[in-house]
Amino acid sequence: MIVPLVVFNLVIAGLAGVGGADPWATELYSMHMLSGGTWRMTLGDLMMVLSLALLFFEIMKSARTSDASVIDHLLSIFVFVAFLVEFLLVPSASHSLFFILMAMAFFDILAGFTVSLRSAGRDVNFR
Repeated sequence: MIVPLVVFNLVIAGLAGVGGADPWATELYSMHMLSGGTWRMTLGDLMMVLSLALLFFEIMKSARTSDASVIDHLLSIFVFVAFLVEFLLVPSASHSLFFILMAMAFFDILAGFTVSLRSAGRDVNFR
């Protein structure tokens, strides 16, 4: 989940080549639908979809049981804390997209600990 944090900061800093008052509202693609409506894909929408895909892989990583899983949990906590501090202290991070990304980082922590605890309960043998 650190990738969405870095990408968000690059776009907000203007280093990704996207400018304007709200770079996340930049329309990337639009398509006319059979219903007569128009579907628009903005940069913020693309960021959400890619972040959801990364969250899926983070949850899949948390399902494995290894020595590195503790380090993964700690890194997830650090990333969430970075999201939270930036959300509270940086004015350009007071965006709904950033809040949703922060919530995804929090769910990554919850999912990681939940999966680890459930799998650890199955590893216990009483004989």
